Amino acid sequence: MKVQVSELIVKFLERLGVDTIFGMPGAHILPVYDSLYDSPIQSVLAKHEQGAAFMACGYARASGRIAACITTAGPGATNLVTGIANAYVDRQPVVVITGETPTYIFGKGGLQESSGEGGSIDQSALFKGITRYNKIVERTDYLAHVLNRAAKVLLSDNPGPVLLSLPYNLQKELVDLELLEQVRTQRPQRAPHHQDPLIERLAELFEQAERPVIVGGYGVLRAGARRQVQALSEGWNIPVTSSLKGKGAIDERSELSLGSLGVTSSGYAYDYIVNRADLVLVLGASFNERTSYLWNEQLLAGKTVVQIDIDHDQLDKVYTADLSIHADIGQVLDSLLQRLAARACPEKQLEPIPAYKQAFEAQASAAGNSIFQAEFSLVKAFFERLNRALPAGAALFDDNIIFAQNLLQVSAGVDFYPNSGISSLGHAIPAAIGAQFAGRRPMFAIIGDGGFQMCCMELMTAVNYGIPLTVILFNNASMGLIRKNQVQSYQGRFIDCDFINPDYGALARSFGIWHRRVEAIADLGGLFADLNLAEGINLIEILVDKDAFPNYSSRR
Repeated sequence: MKVQVSELIVKFLERLGVDTIFGMPGAHILPVYDSLYDSPIQSVLAKHEQGAAFMACGYARASGRIAACITTAGPGATNLVTGIANAYVDRQPVVVITGETPTYIFGKGGLQESSGEGGSIDQSALFKGITRYNKIVERTDYLAHVLNRAAKVLLSDNPGPVLLSLPYNLQKELVDLELLEQVRTQRPQRAPHHQDPLIERLAELFEQAERPVIVGGYGVLRAGARRQVQALSEGWNIPVTSSLKGKGAIDERSELSLGSLGVTSSGYAYDYIVNRADLVLVLGASFNERTSYLWNEQLLAGKTVVQIDIDHDQLDKVYTADLSIHADIGQVLDSLLQRLAARACPEKQLEPIPAYKQAFEAQASAAGNSIFQAEFSLVKAFFERLNRALPAGAALFDDNIIFAQNLLQVSAGVDFYPNSGISSLGHAIPAAIGAQFAGRRPMFAIIGDGGFQMCCMELMTAVNYGIPLTVILFNNASMGLIRKNQVQSYQGRFIDCDFINPDYGALARSFGIWHRRVEAIADLGGLFADLNLAEGINLIEILVDKDAFPNYSSRR
């Protein structure tokens, strides 16, 4: 059966399990859009291509499934760059479809041409560093090979974005639909890891350790290994901290939770590891700049370090481990739990973690070193109420990071998605919208006013498609981190960090969404009772003093 290439591409997406595609149409990609008309794949019109890419990122991150976005040639593709870079850093399986001018005008100066010929934009070069695979498909004779390469990346243990650029005339060429039979679109079966000697050594190290601590990274969440981490922690009385992206590796209401590790954290975990731990089990954490305290050698000095990661490139990347295991975290922990039980390994004896944290905070407060001083009392009060109000199954996408990192308690059944990879402002709202297309749940986007103004138009995408979303907006009329740095390092020489905000209540009314302005703790009364988390689109605006800064040094 002969079909147009445009239809074949849509059938390829269907076989990959894609059920939603985010984007904006344009003349050079209309054949694919026309093929989507008869497809079960839902096409979602974003307000900007960057928003479409962020939506795809949010969909992939929340679901673990392949996400997709689609744009036209030229600016349609170039507007994707930041979002696709985000997917690359976070290793999200995102397939990107872009249009291109017809091949017969390559190099002649066609409108929005991106072939790289005749002085035009070289799209392949532009995306080379932020995709795992990208290709301008100029002929159909190697199309099956291209689709196989794309699918292999998307379905791998360490995926990333792939980009297929389709010239307009190629989209309309006829090919055999049976060509898809040459393309493998099923995830390959993963063979069990047989690393018994390494896991046996790991069990021995745990038996010998007096004060082990677990560092749960993003890899724990990707592996779906939260249950195993909780079992290891509770079964043997082992405290757990997490990287920022790994927040939620353990239920943070647990008495064994040390909270989040990193430069912008309270410091509990750092102090415990440096001054108490003798063994550190690193699970899927890369020890980036934030987590490692700018690669501070003192953090793991004098400890026995064990690192487990499915991504071989992460092993020994920053710190050299005494034992490195390249394997699926969940499988290794299952084997470890069995061995520790068989050995009748006793629980570890340690001081109660809640008392330790309370003493640490009291000392820090007395010395004026608490990360949040009294001027953040409103923010603290808000998160206390949010922690109580979060329903099971809730998810939070966070651009603001520092407040939630320290004050949000991620419990079992709640997912926290910080924008910590490329760390681009304006990510949380479109990402949260994209996640809702993967499955409806109580959804939050935490964002500052600077980032909000980069993406607020996507709230109309939520309105257009009836997507429930609660936006938590911190309003300090400033780019807070920049202002903080200019105080700490540039003698208060403020430049381009302050601005005038719109009337967010009026803006919310223009969108047709619910709004509440919070200026004092008294304004929090009844706040969560008034929210319609199941069906509503809500904007909670919380005022913050622009001259109040969290007490940490970014060294920038």
